[in-house]
Amino acid sequence: MANDTIKLQAEARTKFGKGAARQIRRDHKIPAVMYGHGAEPLHITLVGHDAMMALKNPNALLTIVLDGSEQLALAKDVQRDPIKPVIEHIDLVIVRKGEKVIVDVSVHLEGEAAPETLVNLDNSSLQVEVEATHIPESVTVSVEGLEAGTLILAGAIELPAGATLVTDPEALVVNVTQQISAEALEAELAEAEAEAGIEHEPSEEEAAEIEAEAAAADGDDAEGDGEKSEDA
Repeated sequence: MANDTIKLQAEARTKFGKGAARQIRRDHKIPAVMYGHGAEPLHITLVGHDAMMALKNPNALLTIVLDGSEQLALAKDVQRDPIKPVIEHIDLVIVRKGEKVIVDVSVHLEGEAAPETLVNLDNSSLQVEVEATHIPESVTVSVEGLEAGTLILAGAIELPAGATLVTDPEALVVNVTQQISAEALEAELAEAEAEAGIEHEPSEEEAAEIEAEAAAADGDDAEGDGEKSEDA
């Protein structure tokens, strides 16, 4: 459970627009807005490095320190640069102790399934309702010894105390299937390519085999013609 908060120092933001945001980022800070519980949206800036480190923790509970006062908050939306490892903007939602929030919690698999099986994680996270100060870092699902054909649905996963499942209980989370052999996989691929009309040029080895078979066939035909001539 994530009980401890991460403190982030903040400053009030009075300048807005793309130009102001670029200047904030040049100063190694991140523009952010904090809202919730009927309060007016509060525009702030956060120290860039500290905020980036804090948000490496899933569902990190943050204590935003502004002008000496503290406010608990969760990151609702994090806008990242599509190319550079930079956070462009953060939306923070105000929370209070004892309040319940809905968050996505990652699914962690442990153990080894039965031999010659594949474990497919169809849903890598579950949506749960928990107290803001008791958000689990992950939900653990054991696949130890599971046989092919085993399905684990969201409703069958044991959640931490105090957590309530919001995800559809019938949602498939883990699917254990039979491992396919290399030969079967190659055959399936060849069949799919044939149905799609895809043709491949033979490799050098395949070409050599084809030539050898053709030469052998020609030799057999020539031998057969010779026998016919002698009979005549």
